[in-house]
Amino acid sequence: MYNDLLNAIKNKNKKMNDFTEILIAEADQLKLQGKHQEAIRLCEKLLMSDLECVEAFEEIGDNYLSLKEFEKAERALTHAVSLDPTSANANYLLGFTYSALGDWERSIKFLEVSDHIQQNHPEILRCLGWSYFHYGQKKKGVIVLERALNLAWDDCLILCDLGVCYLNEKNFARAIALFEKVLHLEPENEKARECLKACKFFQREYDRMKKRNV
Repeated sequence: MYNDLLNAIKNKNKKMNDFTEILIAEADQLKLQGKHQEAIRLCEKLLMSDLECVEAFEEIGDNYLSLKEFEKAERALTHAVSLDPTSANANYLLGFTYSALGDWERSIKFLEVSDHIQQNHPEILRCLGWSYFHYGQKKKGVIVLERALNLAWDDCLILCDLGVCYLNEKNFARAIALFEKVLHLEPENEKARECLKACKFFQREYDRMKKRNV
């Protein structure tokens, strides 16, 4: 998932032999084609000859994330982090997994490590900001998401996450502007369209309530 972003946070210090590199690249292509089980089997084949291949465990975890099999993803990625605690990618993917499971405390733990290793990466910051917000650190979460947006102004995932946070905080004007921007970039984005409708509805209702209480 988010393959264009994940490639940017692979640990640059890792060196794979030619055989491993070829199989990982092949697995990555299978993942992009949506052939997740095939990608997983290929990485498992690689692990038969190299039980300490961090990249294989990362690919397995990433494919299980795409399949929404979060417990299997957690097992693979926990092992990847145990093999290489300095892998930004493994820490990011494990943090993302815990976010999907609603375990915000552990999500933040691993995403902060990833952010420390690969600083100012918009995708890491997006997930970290989202986890902060849902862990109750709402102001910090919004600030981190705004940082992510400053680094990637046209990233619709960041725009949508930030819009949802502002909607929750009743900052309707900012939320509306963000979802309108998403629809300008991606006119077919139905999630953004529905969120925009919700923002406008709640803004009207909130304004009515305020007028009644005057």
